[in-house]
Amino acid sequence: ARDLAGARAVVLACGVNQQPGETRLQLLGRNAAVFRAVVPEVVRAAPDAVLIVVSNPVDILTSVTLEASGLPAARVIGSGTTLDTARFRALLADHLRVAPQSVHAYVVGEHGDSEVLLWSSAAVGGLPLDAAAAGLGRPLAAADRERIDDAVRRAAYRIIAGKGATYYGVAGAVARLLRAIRDDERAVLTVSAVGQPGTPYGDVALSLPRVVGAGGIEAELLPPLADDEAAALERSAGILREALASLTRP
Repeated sequence: ARDLAGARAVVLACGVNQQPGETRLQLLGRNAAVFRAVVPEVVRAAPDAVLIVVSNPVDILTSVTLEASGLPAARVIGSGTTLDTARFRALLADHLRVAPQSVHAYVVGEHGDSEVLLWSSAAVGGLPLDAAAAGLGRPLAAADRERIDDAVRRAAYRIIAGKGATYYGVAGAVARLLRAIRDDERAVLTVSAVGQPGTPYGDVALSLPRVVGAGGIEAELLPPLADDEAAALERSAGILREALASLTRP
């Protein structure tokens, strides 16, 4: 506990790993019990820290951590779809033959099978995606979109099957999140959190673009959604609500 005293952020990576062929939601019961034991002790040792949840299923465990910690929602952050968003941007950049830093696109919802790639608001160099792709002579056919969607959505399963875990990618995402907190960057990152009361997702943690600074989440953004994206995000939230409701209360 002494090692945590005065910490500005604490990364929670406790629990068991996802096994080959196992979905993130199948991890739920085992890891929820671990978090309910650990989180109160962490808060006692570092009451002013921002808690960063990494273990899967990250969205459900972010909700569990919020409940177990008694902290404001802004100070309980899941790594969420930060890595999925980075993969989406990198794959778009590769197709368009531009730098990933010039691509703005988000993956929202569950960090898992029901996550939603927001094609309608994706932009390149300030231009809408389709206009930029046409201007670059690299149009995105339906097959290209399907390939990119599958590569983002199924990446973790391929990595786990190949080498057993996805620790390098998520470590990079968490390091990025910690820098935003340490330097009070107010960076827009697709982290998981329970939304503010009265918002559409004020009852369950999922990923949306959020402004992250020294105090945790400073603001929440909801990009404009196409009808199919809005329906998919609501489905994703519903899956998470069902999983959360299935947990036996301590």
